[in-house]
Amino acid sequence: MIINLLSDTVTKPTQGMLEAMCKAEVGDDVFNADPTVNELQEKIAKLFGKEDALFFPSGTMANQVAIKLHTQPGEQIICDKWAHVYNFEGGGPAFNSGVSCKLIDGDRGMFTAELVLENISNRKDIHQAITTLITIENTANKAGGACWDINEIKNISSVCKENDLSFHLDGARLFNALVAKNETPKQYGDLFDTISICLSKGLGCPVGSLLLGTKAHIQKALRYRKLLGGGMRQIGYLAAAGLYALDYHVERLEEDHRNAIKIAAVLEKATYIKKVEKVETNIIIFYTNNTIDDTNFVKILADEDVLITGMGQGKLRMVFHINITDLMIEKLVVILGDLKFK
Repeated sequence: MIINLLSDTVTKPTQGMLEAMCKAEVGDDVFNADPTVNELQEKIAKLFGKEDALFFPSGTMANQVAIKLHTQPGEQIICDKWAHVYNFEGGGPAFNSGVSCKLIDGDRGMFTAELVLENISNRKDIHQAITTLITIENTANKAGGACWDINEIKNISSVCKENDLSFHLDGARLFNALVAKNETPKQYGDLFDTISICLSKGLGCPVGSLLLGTKAHIQKALRYRKLLGGGMRQIGYLAAAGLYALDYHVERLEEDHRNAIKIAAVLEKATYIKKVEKVETNIIIFYTNNTIDDTNFVKILADEDVLITGMGQGKLRMVFHINITDLMIEKLVVILGDLKFK
């Protein structure tokens, strides 16, 4: 029994999801003729109170198209120094949109409206790139699935409106935040110009993300998706997984959160652990003691059939998801409790 905690992207579809996929009615989506993907796009747009949505093969493509929608080459986006769009999307803002990133030194991947104001470039200064877009990530991946305070998001949204800036949400794990904070999709739909949602992380789908925005945004995004090679054919089989996940896999995210909190409590008591970051959703970030090599720690767990991610400098990550069973949690508690280091 392998306990794979590398990410919530390692999941396999549940039986119910597979059955929904096999029964999907499909067509050629490039001709806008796939009824199942159309249904998914309409459902997610309505859920968030947005005008339209578009299916993408990956969250990276959805985010990069969003950046391109809101910017022109030579302009600037503001994001946190830990932001996924900056750190883990292959330099996409520069390559795809020709824009620079101004990084905010936030707290656990999050920042304030005041910091946004301080970092907006002076549009009258010809030496500075013009700031046109603010992007945030909720939950904050590198901060261990930390959730933004929605009141601070409202403050940033107001700053964007007052300064004629677009506002994009990288909501790869937004449903984790919604469940943890007891918030609604509509609350977020009201605050952002565009939102990306990942179906293959906490929601357990095999592939796919969605970009939400106005009809004008999505019509333009359709062209950019084609330009990037994201035009697909009978993707209703994948969209059916998304529809199933929205109906059956959202509320169950609480289980992943409970599992993460339970294991974090075990790690906090372990003598070989120096620190465990605050756990709010399905991710644990923790640090081994200075005397313990983190690479060796990852190997020791792998020998016990437990797979985790080493992030360097003693920093490690576990991510809980739909394929982690109660039996796996019980086994993991025993393994962590039995580990001994000199």
